[in-house]
Amino acid sequence: MKKILVVGSSNTDLIIKVPEIPRPGETLLGGEFQTFQGGKGANQAVAAARGGGDVVFIASVGGDTYGEESIKGYKLDNINTEDIKICKKIPSGVAMITISDSGENAITVASGANAELKPEDLDEAEEAFHEAEYMLVQLETPLDTVQKAVEISAEFDTKVILNPAPAAELPDEIISQVDIITPNETEAERLTGVTVSNELDAVKAA
Repeated sequence: MKKILVVGSSNTDLIIKVPEIPRPGETLLGGEFQTFQGGKGANQAVAAARGGGDVVFIASVGGDTYGEESIKGYKLDNINTEDIKICKKIPSGVAMITISDSGENAITVASGANAELKPEDLDEAEEAFHEAEYMLVQLETPLDTVQKAVEISAEFDTKVILNPAPAAELPDEIISQVDIITPNETEAERLTGVTVSNELDAVKAA
């Protein structure tokens, strides 16, 4: 069983189905409403755990129902949550997702407690970095925290897998220490300046 460390975001997705995406100033009566655990970090942690990995998740949630339910859910997937930070006076991150009958969506994210995951929080979890074979990270937490996670991983020869989403410019200090990067077309263009519209473009971007 591979030991995997995930450093990243934990959100609650609030999803409402609508006939069509509302225009500015328009009010629509929606249909089905659902709540799911989300966040790019949480999604990685859950996928790794369900795929058979021994997963430790470092994240930051609020001292609210969303945070409590998220941690409960991670535990049900046998994810180690000991290093999840709980910010009692800050709400958990949420994503408001509107999905139309045609499949279009509009998403608004409130980072909440995700923005409170600080570089110094990682110092308390050095054992997890030391034991991990892989460290997975994304860009929904502060960039200085991402950089610290990459630097600690390099110290322990832990392989770093970066999902560069949401798309952002990254300093060489991060890129140079990443072993595997998994961008989509938009993210690849932001990182390389190459517009990716076919397989040949993807090779150029790589």
